[in-house]
Amino acid sequence: MSKELIVPIVVPILFAIIAVVVFLAGDRLRPDAWRQDDDEAAHGLVLDLVNMFFAAVVAFVVVIAWQQYDNAHAHTVDESKALIEVYSAAGDLSDAERLTVQNLVRDYTDEVVSKEWSFMDDHERLSEEAQEKLDDLGAALVAVQSADPKVIDARASALTALGTVEEARFDRALDAAYHLPPFLYIALWLATAMLMCGTVLSGVVVTRRSLIMTALFGLVIGGVIIAVYQLDRPFSGGNVVSRDAFELALARFESNS
Repeated sequence: MSKELIVPIVVPILFAIIAVVVFLAGDRLRPDAWRQDDDEAAHGLVLDLVNMFFAAVVAFVVVIAWQQYDNAHAHTVDESKALIEVYSAAGDLSDAERLTVQNLVRDYTDEVVSKEWSFMDDHERLSEEAQEKLDDLGAALVAVQSADPKVIDARASALTALGTVEEARFDRALDAAYHLPPFLYIALWLATAMLMCGTVLSGVVVTRRSLIMTALFGLVIGGVIIAVYQLDRPFSGGNVVSRDAFELALARFESNS
């Protein structure tokens, strides 16, 4: 077993042993006035700590997952806006070059919307077909040659915007492959297990009311776990980042064609 797997298992067990040793040693050293006749106070303290631990872990994980999800959506907006800039800048090229560049921009955007989005969902990476179309677009812009200052400026603007597209696409590739670190899931499931066992350790009597409350308690925990898993992968799973920015770009291309 690798060190990465051993440490998350051994360290909590080690601290559990230390906690028991400290508890037993402290029991011998503490004054009699501190002693209690039952262990109800200990149950209450442990349950409060478990609740706090679960809430802290969930809050931490949800914040990280949501930030990654929000960043992934922002990268799609940056990419689509830069594609619109390339398309607009190509309007000042010669007719043949303008048609070539604008058609390539439209083809790439359509490839992302119609095929690459589902490809990211299935494979958690970007497709080679979309990359090839983007490479063709770059080659077409590089091939533009003219002494007309207007065309030169348009080519430079289009290449600058294309650089933004490539940078945003690189970010989207990282987003597509992103997962929460394994140790966060270990902490989440450990906190969940401790929380679920709290009903047993608290000594609650089994009644119809306690069963209903426990079931509702489980529904809440299950909902939290599902929310974390769906937010974890921005471009796959049950809560995929919307492709609306690219669809809006396609609509702009169609209206200007």
